[in-house]
Amino acid sequence: MCATCGCAGDEPAGHAHEDGTWHEYDGHEHAGERDHGQHTHARTVTLAEKVLARNDALARQNRDWLRARSILALNLMSSPGAGKTTLLERTARDLAGELVIGVIEGDQETTLDSDRMRAAGCRVVQVNTGTGCHLDAVMVRDALTALDPPDGSVVVIENVGNLVCPALFDLGEAHRVVLASVTEGADKPVKYPHMFRTAGLVLVSKTDLLPYLDFDLDRCTADLGKISPSATVLPLSARAGDGVDTWYDWLRQRGLPARGDDPPEPPDGLRRRTSVAGPRPR
Repeated sequence: MCATCGCAGDEPAGHAHEDGTWHEYDGHEHAGERDHGQHTHARTVTLAEKVLARNDALARQNRDWLRARSILALNLMSSPGAGKTTLLERTARDLAGELVIGVIEGDQETTLDSDRMRAAGCRVVQVNTGTGCHLDAVMVRDALTALDPPDGSVVVIENVGNLVCPALFDLGEAHRVVLASVTEGADKPVKYPHMFRTAGLVLVSKTDLLPYLDFDLDRCTADLGKISPSATVLPLSARAGDGVDTWYDWLRQRGLPARGDDPPEPPDGLRRRTSVAGPRPR
């Protein structure tokens, strides 16, 4: 899939101890135990566990950093072209003066979406992943440092367009929002269940195009109810404006976590993994 999630490239140079600390290899030690006749499948599983464990530690620290500043962070995910940036542009303009919105833009290349969000009045940090198909907690940590969002603001992490790998990586967000465009077909929740299972809100986007498409909204909603019963499902059109007020109300109702409150938990599908220590945002 990509170099950053571990399915291509080298094994991360380290391992987790039982006490939760991360030990970096020096380039020589443990080489034998890592390459001593293990099956490829076993090495792949071990690699994935190490990558995700280290990511979870950094995500936990990102979450603490955001919580200490009463910043609400959203992880916005979808396939390419589902309308994430268009929705963010409208949201930033409509809620200007009510919410201070900062954006971390994830794309493999270009600053096209960053330019659009700056024009909408947002402070933006672009993260280009190259061959990577998702953002991870390290990228978000560094982007938060560069973004320097003010206390009490909202940070939207617009993830790389992809319905697979981004679902695996906790970034430290308070909520996961997934867009499913009506132009993609109603079967996406059942074809990519892990992505939708970890969502707190699913936005069925581009509903202004429903008269021109063979899209069964009732079927899509029913499938989402089976896959993620606790998720809120909201049809909307960022261009026509249908449903956007309900989206804005959802943002307002989430509130901003007060200092001293318990930090939000990661999505259910991510809670099972072990976390380890790592650097936090400065």
